[in-house]
Amino acid sequence: MSAIRRKPAGSNADQELLIDEPAKSEKEAEHQKPDIRGDRRNIAILLFLYVLQGIPIGLIAAIPMLLQNRGASYKQQAEFSFAYWPFSLKLLWAPIVDSLYIRRFGRRKSWLVPVQYLLGAFMLLLSIHVDQWLGGNGVDPNVPLLTLLFFLLNFLAATQDIAVDGWALTMLKRCNVGYASTCNSVGQTAGYFLGYVVFIALESKDFCNTYLRDVPLEEGMITLPRFLWFWGITFVVATTLVAIFKKENDIEDAHMDARYTEEHELNIHQSYKILWDMVRMRPVQILAVILLTVKVTFAASDAVTSLKLIDAGVPKDKLALLAIPLIPLQLILPLAVGRYTNGPRPMDVYLKAIPYRIIMATVATGLAYITPYIIREGAVPVYYYVLLITSYAIYQVFLYSMFVAAMAFFAKISDPAVGGTYMTFLNTLCNLGGNWPNTVVLWLVDVLTWKQCSNNGENTCQGKEEQQSCEASAGKCEITFDGYYLESGICVLYGIVWLLLVRKWIVYLQDLPVKSWLVVKQKSR
Repeated sequence: MSAIRRKPAGSNADQELLIDEPAKSEKEAEHQKPDIRGDRRNIAILLFLYVLQGIPIGLIAAIPMLLQNRGASYKQQAEFSFAYWPFSLKLLWAPIVDSLYIRRFGRRKSWLVPVQYLLGAFMLLLSIHVDQWLGGNGVDPNVPLLTLLFFLLNFLAATQDIAVDGWALTMLKRCNVGYASTCNSVGQTAGYFLGYVVFIALESKDFCNTYLRDVPLEEGMITLPRFLWFWGITFVVATTLVAIFKKENDIEDAHMDARYTEEHELNIHQSYKILWDMVRMRPVQILAVILLTVKVTFAASDAVTSLKLIDAGVPKDKLALLAIPLIPLQLILPLAVGRYTNGPRPMDVYLKAIPYRIIMATVATGLAYITPYIIREGAVPVYYYVLLITSYAIYQVFLYSMFVAAMAFFAKISDPAVGGTYMTFLNTLCNLGGNWPNTVVLWLVDVLTWKQCSNNGENTCQGKEEQQSCEASAGKCEITFDGYYLESGICVLYGIVWLLLVRKWIVYLQDLPVKSWLVVKQKSR
């Protein structure tokens, strides 16, 4: 890995970054085989920190399920979807996290410890009032407040992610740094699983009464307030232990002291200047347009389909549990796809996967359409779950093909001088390209849907007043035209046109020489 060297302090010019050739010791370290002796505890700590990070991420994914069961509209779901955005925007404050710290306490602990205390405090606060804010039993959910609070919760989780990612590079020996990505993927997946699948299952009275209890009760084994309280206390206790017992800059640990002194970082001014230089580059601008528009194709399928299945009668706990058999597939797919994306043309896989993903998104829409006809009197046949798992598993193959191919391309083009900043910038564009279409599509479902009161043709059930008027007259608001299917059709047509127009630009970017992507001047010793 190249070292970053700053110009002498007496220079009048801005601190220009120059790249030296890798030192001999660094080259030798790159070829060392992994040796986890002395790093087992560090790997366990990293894994645990990533598990904690996955809890709020999974919990935020579970809230739309609860809102859907409590009568939230799709516009309200769109409003809550803004809670997902911090991970797509974290690049805006990542340079601050990287540059400002208390050295004596630790570069990463300076942020990790207060942020995790705040995460615990937010969960404890939410545990007191969240049931009231979620609504239900005739009370409307307070979606604006929920969105704000869970946005802040996700903001803290994203900030914790920045700190932990940075700490991973110095906590582990250089030969073991590769384990950091494993801790990230496994830990986040485990945390997400606990925060989403396990919570939804144990919160469901039907699941608990069927599989876990002898005597049926009127609620699940856990509630959202209890779940939040437990993890709030866990965050506080775990953070205290890390703050007291885990030294970031342990002078007795030779490799850690060396990594700390060798870690060359940009100050805030340099970091934001590098970001601006990236934005001004023509290839990056073209890539940004591609990343910000490609996922419009899959927005209806990704954002709305699962909510439509719940509306049609599929129990939310069973829907969440479908993720369990797919976890091994999600762990294996990156390794399998990586064999085809490690070469010089990873975006070939990206382009090949798009048509198949469009087909599977269309299949998902078809499944949503036939679901009400399959479910009779609340009973969901086993073959239907098999159908759902199979279609979702196939969809995951093409989703991960695009994801792994994009990550491989990012790694190929990122300037090694500022590789972390470059990769974070591209990942931010990729995440943002998925979040904004989902928010828009959710908001448009209600706008494009036509309803009518069953016993009053003049009542179109638009707004709460007309809906309450219909219910007061013993009527029922029935959908005469579902905007979800219109959106799904538009998204598919958009995807076909997008692919025909943009394919040549993806090929063009892939054929560019690597030097076209560099943002830092190079200089030999």
